[in-house]
Amino acid sequence: MTEHQIVSILKEAEAGILVKELCKWRDKYVNMETSDIKHLKELEAENCKFKQIFAELSLKAQL
Repeated sequence: MTEHQIVSILKEAEAGILVKELCKWRDKYVNMETSDIKHLKELEAENCKFKQIFAELSLKAQL
């Protein structure tokens, strides 16, 4: 699902999605617009890359 679809579903709250999943999305995205969610995804991806770089450098330092 795209970020826009998630925001639309949360605003409508009648998508037939499991309550657990809907609650998870609501908690994470309730006050966000589509652009905010896109930015969050970009930051999460960047964070993942930094964690990978850190892990690689840590391994090199141990050798």
